[in-house]
Amino acid sequence: MTQTTTAAHGGPQPSQRYQELLRAYRQLHDEGSPELGIESAAMFPGQSLVDHVATLLALSQTYGFRTMLDYGCGKAMMYRPVHDIRLPDGRRASCVQQVLGVDATLFDPGYLPYSERPAGRFDLVVCTDVLEHCDEQDLPWIVEELFSYAKRFVFANVACYPARKTLPNGENAHCTIKSTQWWRDLFANVSTTHPDIDFQVVCTRIADGQRVNDVISRP
Repeated sequence: MTQTTTAAHGGPQPSQRYQELLRAYRQLHDEGSPELGIESAAMFPGQSLVDHVATLLALSQTYGFRTMLDYGCGKAMMYRPVHDIRLPDGRRASCVQQVLGVDATLFDPGYLPYSERPAGRFDLVVCTDVLEHCDEQDLPWIVEELFSYAKRFVFANVACYPARKTLPNGENAHCTIKSTQWWRDLFANVSTTHPDIDFQVVCTRIADGQRVNDVISRP
C-alpha cells in the first residue's frame, strides 16, 4: 500500500488496486453489462450530474465560474446539446455548459475518449458519483488531486450505500462505503493545504428506505 512516487499532477502514484479497477471500468464502458441488461452506450453516461445542476448554478452565480473540470465524467452525455435540462425557475437548457455558462473540460481515466489527463487549473472542479468507486487507499491522493486542479471551488457527491451495478468480477461497484463523518474527515484533512479553495460535498445515505443528503462544506 506504499505510495511514495509522484504522479503527473503532483499526487501519489496510483496503487495496483487502482489499476485493477481502472481496467474493470474500461471493460464496462466498452462492453456494457449483459448480466444487468446495460448496453455499452448506456453504461456510466454521466447522468448523475443533472441532480446537482441547480446547486452548481447557485454556486456559479455566487463565485462567477468561467471554467470547469468534470473529474470522472463518464461518457459525459449531459454535455451534448441534445438534452432538456429543467431548472428550478422553469427555464430549460440543452446541456450542462449552457446552464452554468462555463467552458467545460472532461476527464475520466476509465473512458478512453476522455482519459487524457487535463492540464492547468479550473475555477470549479466537479466530481459526482465517482469517489465511492475508488479504493480507500487511493482516496487521499484522488481528493488531493481534485483540490490541486481547482482555483476556487471543489464540488463532490458520494453515495454511502451499495450500488446496483457490479464489476465484471462480481464485486459491488461501490467499493468504498463510508459514513458522512468519514468523508467529512477526509475532505477536512486534504483541504487544510488548500485554504483558498472552498468545497461542498453531498453525501447521500439511505435512512428508513429514503435517500438523505448530508452537505459538508468548509467551516
